Amino acid sequence: MQSRRNFLHWSVLSLPFLSISQAFAKKSVAPQKPIVVSTWDSGLPVNAVAWKILREKNGRALDAVEAGANSIEDTINCCVGLGGNPDRDGKVTLDACIMDEHANCGAVAYLQRIKHPISVARKVMELTPHVFLVGEGAQQFALANGFKLEPDKLSADAEKTYKEWLKKSEYKPVMNIEQQQSKGQKKEGHGPFAPNKFEDGSFNHDTMGTIALDASGNLSGACTTSGMGFKMKGRLGDSPIIGAGLFVDNEIGAAVSSGQGEEVIRIAGTHLVVEMMRMGKTPEEACKGAIERLVKINPEKAKNFQVGFIAINKAGEYGAYSINPGFSYSVTASDEGGKVFMAKSHYK
Repeated sequence: MQSRRNFLHWSVLSLPFLSISQAFAKKSVAPQKPIVVSTWDSGLPVNAVAWKILREKNGRALDAVEAGANSIEDTINCCVGLGGNPDRDGKVTLDACIMDEHANCGAVAYLQRIKHPISVARKVMELTPHVFLVGEGAQQFALANGFKLEPDKLSADAEKTYKEWLKKSEYKPVMNIEQQQSKGQKKEGHGPFAPNKFEDGSFNHDTMGTIALDASGNLSGACTTSGMGFKMKGRLGDSPIIGAGLFVDNEIGAAVSSGQGEEVIRIAGTHLVVEMMRMGKTPEEACKGAIERLVKINPEKAKNFQVGFIAINKAGEYGAYSINPGFSYSVTASDEGGKVFMAKSHYK
């Protein structure tokens, strides 16, 4: 299964990781458009798809971020799409949201057996008076709008990973297991819960978030994920929540998050980043400010999970910041291809 640690066995493996200080060394993050920025190194091929649209005459940021999200939803990836890790009962559930330059937005959550949740989210935005559809209702809406119901089975990689987790967690996906555990049959009550990290040491929250500024000066963003691997049935993170996982204000900028969604929700993270840019902070400064707000809640707890933000302002300047080291992001602003950067972090 491809995670953000091994996703790029493509030719892009030859690209160096650059620090934020290197990126800003000559103030090279000058105003520029079009530009597309995505979370993680796996965002590089996502950006490449989005860039094909952005470089076209009248290429729209909204179309670009949707196409980029579709491309990773088509892969076998640990944390995005139907090939991703399931919840602890063995079901893959997808979350996504999208937002355009007019503050139009759409989202879906707990969506099963539909290949492209980001496109369903866009349909919600464009065809209904609503913002958010969930579960069976989201699936019913998708089918009514031409989406195909995919087979109810795990990818080979996800099945293998899930079986290994079941052995270690000793979890038995049977009816009413939570009720039995709450009566004292399991010390952890409703557990076992999703692990903070995978076997390779990477954090268990690799959302794909993409934000773009097109040649017309308009911003849009998209966020798509299969969520935390082995999560409780029904668990929802920040990814499909407007203002938490994604926020776009076409007067100011756009931001997207990746990491432990429960923590991002607590501070309405991406909305906070955009508001800090409204107050005059650069994208990096705004991301850092949001991270500091989050760490302040519980500094010791924050050492054990990851949250990262990326942001673009209206001028096309970009930046990022994370709690712990290891958060990377991808930037593409020309036909020469994109680059992967390592964000500064609160803890070193």
